Amino acid sequence: MKVAVTAVEKDLTSQVDPRFGRAKYIIVVDTETGNFTINDNTLNLNAAQGAGIQTGRNVANLAVEAVITGNVGPNAYKTLSAAGVKIFLSENQTVLEAIESFKGGKLKEADNANVEGHWV
Repeated sequence: MKVAVTAVEKDLTSQVDPRFGRAKYIIVVDTETGNFTINDNTLNLNAAQGAGIQTGRNVANLAVEAVITGNVGPNAYKTLSAAGVKIFLSENQTVLEAIESFKGGKLKEADNANVEGHWV
């Protein structure tokens, strides 16, 4: 299964970025093989508006089945949900720890946005 994780830095030891739309990086991890790719999200990090929607579209285009992030706003939630991407919330974990928590069924699936739009 391919899972996208928001990240502050470019590696698996990075902290999960608490922001979805304005996350610095999106790391896509194959939970079966451990292979991963790093996707720069700087364009949306600096967007004046629409960061959640655009990042959601970009993530959906990466053909992932789930996203792990710290928080998700209403526009990003709607965009990901419409694309069939499940959203899981992680607090104070590295990307690798979050993936292990996900694989162990320890992360909570978001059933709605957990922050307001334009949350920083």
